[in-house]
Amino acid sequence: MQIFKKILIGIAFSPNLKANLFEAIRISNMFSAKLVAVHVGNKTDEKKQKLQLLLNEAPNLNTPLNTIWQKGKPVNVILETCKNEGIDLLILGALQKENLYKYYVGSIARELTRKSPCSVLLLIKPSAIRVPCKHIVVNGLKDEKTKDTIKTAFKIGNQLDCKRITIVEEISQAELDIKVSDDISLRKATIEKAKIKKREDLRVENILSEIDCKETTLKIQSIFGRRGYSIGHYAKIKRADLLIMNAPKKMGFIDRIFPHDIEYILSELPTDLLIVK
Repeated sequence: MQIFKKILIGIAFSPNLKANLFEAIRISNMFSAKLVAVHVGNKTDEKKQKLQLLLNEAPNLNTPLNTIWQKGKPVNVILETCKNEGIDLLILGALQKENLYKYYVGSIARELTRKSPCSVLLLIKPSAIRVPCKHIVVNGLKDEKTKDTIKTAFKIGNQLDCKRITIVEEISQAELDIKVSDDISLRKATIEKAKIKKREDLRVENILSEIDCKETTLKIQSIFGRRGYSIGHYAKIKRADLLIMNAPKKMGFIDRIFPHDIEYILSELPTDLLIVK
């Protein structure tokens, strides 16, 4: 099964353009996908020449690159292109507001992850020379999307030749309805934590029963804490190369005021982040 058939990369003429482009080409080749590049801004001879010089230097792309030049607001242009081109994966590095010297990802990433019709890969450490992916962290939270996300993580691990995958079960402290005030309540809380962990492990193991994990070093890690923040912190301290998460649900007004889930990760990306839709 082909995971990604058509990939879009947002092109900004930033210092990371070479690394972002080379990464996108390698990913496209790995997944036998067509690559589309979109630049939001003016099409000039200077930009065309710079892009062509990089393509001449880049790894050979298995299929011809389709480059789209379009003026407009970055989010609107990218979302429109994703829909019109039937994109499966959107790759974002640094984006630039035309005529400004400021490169940014944060605000654009937040809006695109909410509205994108496809999966999104955010690159925070792109490299012109391939750096092997050695450790993938994927969410294992209780959600209807988690099963497909975990399956996708193993398929991607296989393509990237990554042999180490950790599934992190984020468990809200609210599930522990025990106030610790003495040794007795502490023991009760410890027992309850063990019960919850066993329940969550069983749920994830049921998902894994449908996946071939024999050639993978697999770990299931339960963490009691704030959803989104906990897995981001874990990926950071464990120096994961890729963090894979469910796409966020549709957000209302309150969700935009009070950050949660994916918002914590986007505020300080711990590593490259793939959001699966």
